[in-house]
Amino acid sequence: MNPKDSVLQTEIARLSREAVNIPSVIIIGDKSQAGTYVLRIRLREDKALQIGRFKKGKLISLPAGDYAYVGSALSEKGATSLARRLVRHATRSGDKRPHGIRNRMVEQFAECGLGDGNLLPKRGKTLFWNIDFLLDLESAEIEGFSAIRSSARLEDRLAKKLEQDPHTQVIERGLGANDVPGNTHVLRVCGDESWWRSLPTVLANMIRDGS
Repeated sequence: MNPKDSVLQTEIARLSREAVNIPSVIIIGDKSQAGTYVLRIRLREDKALQIGRFKKGKLISLPAGDYAYVGSALSEKGATSLARRLVRHATRSGDKRPHGIRNRMVEQFAECGLGDGNLLPKRGKTLFWNIDFLLDLESAEIEGFSAIRSSARLEDRLAKKLEQDPHTQVIERGLGANDVPGNTHVLRVCGDESWWRSLPTVLANMIRDGS
């Protein structure tokens, strides 16, 4: 085996030992309150959605199916820390019910020391980012996520890597990447369960390459 490959496999094994893994939720590492993540979002029906001011209010056609959203929260505390960002994603605006996964998130974060105090948005949720408009739909549900606890800036490269994957599809160029020109962070996924199971290894490879 190539020595470089051997080092990589050792690093992946280490990260896997540290992973918190419950159905549909994988959190790798335990050293940071910041991180990069991929949400798995299931849209139960076709939608034509206006996403705030994105592309001047253009109606975006979103076929039913699974979507991946790549995001990051790189602060060690506050609203832009990893736990609070993920809980915000699982919260809908106004009196709408939260995503079913939200309670599991809060419980799991407490058990693994990710975040502290009340993780719910203090003033409710105002739709701002592209992804907020998709996640606010009653027909969209967060089915799970993979995250890595690290302050390394991985989001841009990870989104590009997933965009180049043959099992993903760009529905609308630039979607979900408000502050990363040239990237697309919301991708339709046409892969099966094995595609989603491969994400922890993808994340482990990214942190190895970014270190």
